[in-house]
Amino acid sequence: MLDAATVDVSRLPSASSLPVDYSRDVQPLFEHHCYQCHGPDKQKGGMRLDNKEAALRGGDTYAPAIKPGRSADSPLIHLVAGLVPDIRMPPKGEPLTPGQIGTLRAWIDQGADWPDAGPKQTHWSLQPVTRPSIPPDTQPAGKDSNPVDAFILAKLRESKLTPSRPADPRTFVRRLYFDLTGLPPSPEEAKQYVSDKNANAYSNLVERLLASPRYGERWGRHWLDAVRFAETDGFEMNQPRPNAWPYRDYVIRAFNEDKPYDRFIVEQLAGDALGVDEATGFMVAGPWDQVKSPDPVLTANQRSDELHDIVSTTGSTFLGLTVGCARCHHHKFDPISQVDYYAMKAVFEGVQHGERKLRTPQTAEKEQELEQSRRRMAEVERQLEEFEPLAQVETINTNALRVSVNARRNVERFKPVTAKRLRFTVGKTTDAEPCVDELEVYTAESEPRNVALASDGTKASASSVFPNSELHRLEHINDGKYGNSRSWISNERGKGWVELEFPASVNISKVVWGRDREQRFTDRLALDYRIEVAPGSNDWRIVASSAGRKDYITGEKKPPALDLTKLSDADASRAKALTRERGELDTRIAELARSQMIYGGSFVAEPDATHRLHRGDPMQKREPVPPGAPGAVPVRFALDATPPLSASTNLTTNQKRRLALARWIAHLENPLTARVMVNRIWQHHFGEGLVSTPSDFGVNGARPTHPELLDWLAAEFMEHGWSIKHIHRLIVNSATYRQTSETRADHVSIDATSRLLWRYPHRRLEAEAIRDAILAVSGKLDLRASGPGFSFFEPNDNYVRVYVPRREWSADTFQRMVFGTTVRQRPDGVFGAFDCPDAGQIAPKRSRSITPLQAFNLLNSSFVMQQSEFFAGRLAKEAGNNAKAQARHAFVLAFQREPDRKELEAGAKLIREQGAKILCRALFNANEFVYVY
Repeated sequence: MLDAATVDVSRLPSASSLPVDYSRDVQPLFEHHCYQCHGPDKQKGGMRLDNKEAALRGGDTYAPAIKPGRSADSPLIHLVAGLVPDIRMPPKGEPLTPGQIGTLRAWIDQGADWPDAGPKQTHWSLQPVTRPSIPPDTQPAGKDSNPVDAFILAKLRESKLTPSRPADPRTFVRRLYFDLTGLPPSPEEAKQYVSDKNANAYSNLVERLLASPRYGERWGRHWLDAVRFAETDGFEMNQPRPNAWPYRDYVIRAFNEDKPYDRFIVEQLAGDALGVDEATGFMVAGPWDQVKSPDPVLTANQRSDELHDIVSTTGSTFLGLTVGCARCHHHKFDPISQVDYYAMKAVFEGVQHGERKLRTPQTAEKEQELEQSRRRMAEVERQLEEFEPLAQVETINTNALRVSVNARRNVERFKPVTAKRLRFTVGKTTDAEPCVDELEVYTAESEPRNVALASDGTKASASSVFPNSELHRLEHINDGKYGNSRSWISNERGKGWVELEFPASVNISKVVWGRDREQRFTDRLALDYRIEVAPGSNDWRIVASSAGRKDYITGEKKPPALDLTKLSDADASRAKALTRERGELDTRIAELARSQMIYGGSFVAEPDATHRLHRGDPMQKREPVPPGAPGAVPVRFALDATPPLSASTNLTTNQKRRLALARWIAHLENPLTARVMVNRIWQHHFGEGLVSTPSDFGVNGARPTHPELLDWLAAEFMEHGWSIKHIHRLIVNSATYRQTSETRADHVSIDATSRLLWRYPHRRLEAEAIRDAILAVSGKLDLRASGPGFSFFEPNDNYVRVYVPRREWSADTFQRMVFGTTVRQRPDGVFGAFDCPDAGQIAPKRSRSITPLQAFNLLNSSFVMQQSEFFAGRLAKEAGNNAKAQARHAFVLAFQREPDRKELEAGAKLIREQGAKILCRALFNANEFVYVY
């Protein structure tokens, strides 16, 4: 036996002064450091630390090993502190830190409290979903009631509350339109419903709205919030993702089609295996730091953060679990271990941010057209080059200056020369380090060929290379691929050189280079440069330079127009026709290339092994962790499951992992998935979910106000084919949903926030619904759907993007707000003030603030001023010049009701004195316009 008499206890780390909890602080240490030798499967020296009685009893040599209240005398502490000669505990791996030993000492000194192992109470959200019985004797009278009302009424009775009367038809039709479509009804639609005496008028209206394309646009936006979707990268550069929009369109389409939710889940995690490529935009919808650090440690942390974002979002979106909290240690509150976290990370190990080809039935046809267009473009540009003067080197002829450089493509023609090496040297750029996406060198032959390609044996070298960047590598300078993501960047501000050495001497007469042939970037463009060739080792000779070019036009992407005045009439006519054709080809190639790509991630077929990271540090790898899912959820994670019929039978390891996780999430026995989704649906109908923390169903999340109703809806959801529209029908057809929002003082004193739903909780509309409603009422709403979005900001091509809000709005920006390009960290300058999320992280529930800026933007912004003018023009067109008729029509358009006498008189007077535009602005700012009751 060891005690203080045989060891030097003065070397022990101090005991922690904090209260210690066994489950939170001690058990994880035993699991990670001790169970391998002293756990349920193996007990070296008779010592077992996974069982209370055995641990307190001790082993063959050290009994007892733990002496409650006396850590300095406890052999366990002596062993882990390394005070016993020739014995190291744990024998392998990192020893316990002084802080960890201090925690163990404090636990023992505080009595070594170890809760008895008894029946473990499972958290409510992890218990199986069972359909509860509908409360008896609580079904409200009337044909409009349904089981939802029975559960609501049972809770109301417990608090001695009663439901409110039904809302009037006009209030209700407006509520339903905004809830299901995000748009107000037209006056004709509202009038038709109010006057419809058909017994099925209401249910018919519900079905019509659920079938409307506007429904998917409304509910797709809710989903995009929850998954942190945006169309820029975020971080300091915040570059756009021009091909991210197909995911947005996929989500809208899925809601409109009422795609079964279990299928919706599987497609977003493994759509590349199911022929639904755009769906995988879910995984990479979050921020991405594309500028890698020169420090390999920071680069490893960046990659770790990328995967953390995917793991965390998957857990919170589909499961309502804060899985990300277990990145560095066991979850402090929920039964999610650190190994669970890394098991999920292993599923996504092969997922990376980036674009890939979008496969559709039209893909092959478009690829063929794209290839033909590119071949024709190459021929057109070759013919245009014939009209460009040769490069001027020695004597500059100012009357024959060549066109200025441009970011897309520059041609250097010179008299044929023999070369073994070629060097492109930059002395000045538009800004920052020079960047070249491809350097092409062509032979002086009747059919010129590019001899710069690495695939033909040409070797590249450079003065320097931008460090630790996958995008900007030296080998990209001659790999035959274009664009910023396949370019070379120097590591010297404003200067640098790149050199090509051919496998044999060649006779050349042309060099082609560009900053970004894909036309996305115009920065880092070489302005002062020279091109030299050497037939041997160091006998360099300049063959072209920037000296003979016109001044650069800032921001120019396309090749500048030729100077036709220096050409004969016949040549000028031919050059003009070729220039026109080049422009047409340029537009078509951009359209075809854009339609071929999706920002849906790129995938490594066979991912690297995943390791548990000590304290989440990627530089402290521990044991490997296979792909899996949180063990607290009672569903088996199976990699060997048969793939769905529509999946490829030749799946990669990467795809198998993601399919397995998707099936695990969408399994009928998973207790979380259905609960989380029906709660999200409920939230957007009533402003608050049955669980008020929609992405956290864990211990720290809120408990459901109506747990039986939540489970009843979840069971109903799964039993009806995971139909989202079925849940909508249940909710909006309920008497609970159709109540008035009027306040009753006696009820407010008991339930001020209406959480028990004794009335319909009125709320302000979201930014999108306000903007779309303004456009609808002004008569300018453009209902074109899908495709690349419009921008809320002024155009700019900066490498580090600066987003300046628009001051003027044209007709091509009048689509619904969901089709506007979502910029991360920079919401729209007008409606962003209405609590739009910045897409830096998930936003399952928007805040509801009231700020002066909201009032200011809604009253004085250029957008509202413009739309007020359009609204006034609509009044004049549809109601004539009579002020009273215009005022009446304004109320009908804005509020779908007739004005009362005072409103009509005041409105007409305002029009006569200050014009209809002022009244229109006032109506846009009315509570009745921006609130749904």
